[in-house]
Amino acid sequence: MKNARLEEFRQVAYKYLGRAKDATFELTDAILLTRNVYSLADLSLSPVFRRKWSSIYEALQDSRPQRQKLMQLYIKQIPAEGRPLLAGDHTNWSRPDAVTLQERTYEHSGTSIAGNKPITVGHWSLD
Repeated sequence: MKNARLEEFRQVAYKYLGRAKDATFELTDAILLTRNVYSLADLSLSPVFRRKWSSIYEALQDSRPQRQKLMQLYIKQIPAEGRPLLAGDHTNWSRPDAVTLQERTYEHSGTSIAGNKPITVGHWSLD
């Protein structure tokens, strides 16, 4: 059941992507499945992006997605009952007073603000 729903969602989303659908769809999959991305060219190394790296830029330039229809499709996926599950913040900005997990760690940052130590309290999260 869930697999069929996901497949239907992907087919409808694909239909709303406008031009360069294939490259844009593969780019979206690469964004979702790539753990660390430092540049757009990094996404071309993803196994789900089966094109040349220059196709990334062409897809971004040529794609004209139907934004309103995509937004409506995304909103339909949010359950009406219960509370929504919100994503956490994984930035490296120091927030020493923030609520964190018990398994938090000390994170070293190579860059720091003048006068501050480059070490901050981080948090552990499941990947």
